[in-house]
This record gives sequence, structure tokens and C-alpha cells, in this order.
Amino acid sequence: DVQLQASGGGLVQAGGSLRLSCVISGFTFDDYTVTWFRQAPGKEREGVACINRADGSTYYADSVKGRFTVSRDHAKNTQYLQMNTLKPEDTAVYYCAAGRGLLDPWFFDYWGQGTLVTVSS
Repeated sequence: DVQLQASGGGLVQAGGSLRLSCVISGFTFDDYTVTWFRQAPGKEREGVACINRADGSTYYADSVKGRFTVSRDHAKNTQYLQMNTLKPEDTAVYYCAAGRGLLDPWFFDYWGQGTLVTVSS
């Protein structure tokens, strides 16, 4: 069974930091790309960051470049999203998903439950 478990969300002030974790099971990072997505109320789901399963290269949405960093620990079957210099517009439910795309949610078949990140101004 392919499963993803996201955690680490919470309430933080603007300018603060959070680290999200996504624990995977039933597959490996070589099988699928694991991408962080987010969805704010009334907005479409947006690809935030990923590590390409093919070559380990990283991809980021323009809105988070320079502030967010994606990484993973193979031994712990966990992918992380370090979020620094958070802004109120980063407020969203964050999901991790596994699939064969990069940042387009269309190509992802397996989704974890979301974790809510709220950034206060």
C-alpha cells in the first residue's frame, strides 16, 4: 500500500520558520517523485517543491524560491520541507504526494492527508 503521512504544520508569525515532514511507506523515492503541494482557501492546488526521482534535482515554485528547501532522508523514508521567512500568503493546507510528475498535481496518484500551516501577520 502506497502511503504518505504529512506532519509539522502549525501557527507561526510572519518571518518565522516551520519544517514539514512526509513519511512514506509502500514505495521508495526511486519509484515515485514526492512533491509538496499546498492549497489555500478558494485557490487551486499548487506544486511547491519536489526532488526529481530520476536525478535528485530539486524544483520550486517561483513564490517560494530562496525561502523553502526540500530534502529527504532515505534511511527514515522521510521528505522534508524547510520553510523560512514565512509570509501570510503561505497560509494553506500542505500535502505531500507521490507520482510521476514534478509540480503539476495532474500527474500524482497518491496523496497524504494535509497539514495546516497558518502564518499570522
